[in-house]
Amino acid sequence: MELLIDTSRKSFTVGRPFEPKVDDNGVQRLDRKTRAPLWAAQLVVMDERGADTIVVTIAGDPPALQQGQPVTPVQLVAIPWNRNGREGIAYRVTEVRTLSAAKSA
Repeated sequence: MELLIDTSRKSFTVGRPFEPKVDDNGVQRLDRKTRAPLWAAQLVVMDERGADTIVVTIAGDPPALQQGQPVTPVQLVAIPWNRNGREGIAYRVTEVRTLSAAKSA
């Protein structure tokens, strides 16, 4: 099950740019449906309650990002998982859009 996240009242900043998502042998993982390479980036999410970090995965060519850069994730979904007694939430996006830095007056 994928749960679409409403990002309208949250701000996102790059904590760590996209890097290849690799398996235990160092081989880059591929999307199961499209066979496109998977990439992962750390985003800092902030809202009125505080901040947290999430790692988002994207399939295909990721945008070039820099640490501290404001971004907007497109179609951010949370995917709960449970495997071998471990559980967590994976986050996927279809795109990450960069935002222009605000101009100082």
